[in-house]
Amino acid sequence: MATPINGNASIDEQVRVLVDRLSDYIEQFHGGSVELINFDGKVLTVRLGGACLGCPLSPNTLHGWVEGTIKQFFPQIERVESIDDAG
Repeated sequence: MATPINGNASIDEQVRVLVDRLSDYIEQFHGGSVELINFDGKVLTVRLGGACLGCPLSPNTLHGWVEGTIKQFFPQIERVESIDDAG
């Protein structure tokens, strides 16, 4: 995956681009999706959809794939949670 970093874009926009790229991958290869709901600079809240809904592996997708990738590019983000996790 190419770096989403664009020196002219805000961190909010860079995070949105990366989440969109992750969603494209998840949709193409697994039938699921991930949507950015909120980003406060430290916590990224997303919604998993499609085949991810009700899937017993969705916590692995969220924390292993989505959060892991996000933190590679944006180590200042403390955690990624789904709206289901946030309650």
